[in-house]
Amino acid sequence: MSVTLAETLAPVAATSPALEAVFEAELAQSREPEWLVNLRREAWVRANHGGKISENGIAVDKKDERWRFSGHKGWSLEDATRSKNKFAGKLPDIFADGHPLACAGQLTYADDILTAQTPISADLARQGVIFLPLAEAIAKHPELVREHLFKHDRALGGVKFLALHQAYTRAGAFLYVPDNVEVPATFFVAHWAASPGAALFPHTVIIAGANATVNFLDYFGSTDETSEAWVAGAATVITGPGARVFRKSVQNLNGRSLAYHCDTAICGRDADVRNISVHLGGERARYESYSKLNGPGANLELCALTIASGRQEFDQRTFQDHAAPRAKSNLLYKNALLDESRTIFAGMIRVEPGAEETDAYQQNRNLLLNPAAEADSLPGLEIQNQNVRCTHGATTSRLDPEELFYLRSRGLPKNTAYQLLVFGFFEEVIQRVEDEALAELLRKLAREKFGK
Repeated sequence: MSVTLAETLAPVAATSPALEAVFEAELAQSREPEWLVNLRREAWVRANHGGKISENGIAVDKKDERWRFSGHKGWSLEDATRSKNKFAGKLPDIFADGHPLACAGQLTYADDILTAQTPISADLARQGVIFLPLAEAIAKHPELVREHLFKHDRALGGVKFLALHQAYTRAGAFLYVPDNVEVPATFFVAHWAASPGAALFPHTVIIAGANATVNFLDYFGSTDETSEAWVAGAATVITGPGARVFRKSVQNLNGRSLAYHCDTAICGRDADVRNISVHLGGERARYESYSKLNGPGANLELCALTIASGRQEFDQRTFQDHAAPRAKSNLLYKNALLDESRTIFAGMIRVEPGAEETDAYQQNRNLLLNPAAEADSLPGLEIQNQNVRCTHGATTSRLDPEELFYLRSRGLPKNTAYQLLVFGFFEEVIQRVEDEALAELLRKLAREKFGK
């Protein structure tokens, strides 16, 4: 059984009272706490306000600067469905041919339905660590979840996508690591689009207490290459003083999917937050990353690796918000473009009043591997304070013919020399992963993308 989104996503209007009744009936059947029901109802109204969502898609305002350079055809919702049945097939094991990933706990979803779970160890549970499916966490720890769920997320243009996500999200992970608890192994969550037209709304919440250590991996993939999927996901990272959080995310949906992701990080005093996002799949994909350095001495590192091919479009929007003094942020987004693909990068560093001695860096590097490919970059600064160090920039170039000639003069075939230079471009990001199993997986996925 499945629920067609077109049945519930038409505009809230006097002419469509039945559609609102369908959504309200779903809320009544959910048995969720009242506070969450109210949040979902408010989100649904925001998503439908002004008639911008219809059964065919989400309209994009061409005049909105936050969508500059992006395609404006609308994100089609036609035939998108939310599955009610558990996937009966076999899901891929992404680490089967490489090094096994050392997991502290694992969740696996197919079409937003939980299919497998590896709970945390008894030792971690005794230390107060909570790692649960989002729905289970809401039932067992409602006050802790309520304090953070949907409270910090900030869209950078995709307001209706995020509202739609908040109205319908059921799948996802909730991780809480108490003060002074260090977990070196990785918490791993896999989200699979398994059915034709699947609509996914996964959400990750990570809360790291003072001086806690957390490693986390979100993976988004498709079980086949032909089934369309519609994904609107989000992740929230909240850190206490001195916490260390390293989150990795991989978007590897098939080429017929549409993907929107909104990541938010709130960095406390002296916290160290690192995020690496890898973007490979989707016909069109938009990634929004908002980070707020909310405590003095916070350190933030944002890296992304994108490989675009065919007629793919990857739209990346970032915001580094410095609200506290003596904080540092460093952003590096690298895009490799083949065929007639497109990438858009628009980033902003904002230094708020009182955030003196800020040290912020932002760099977007684009490697064009075909003359028909197109990369647009819009790095920006907004400084409202003195005594700061902020730099930003963007580069777009092709492979250096002299480097290619040098390698070929040493006896390497053209294709081999070409691949060495391209994968060398990727390694600056991959080497920062630190986990060998994941680093090898990323190299494998990059090779597969070029192989196609």
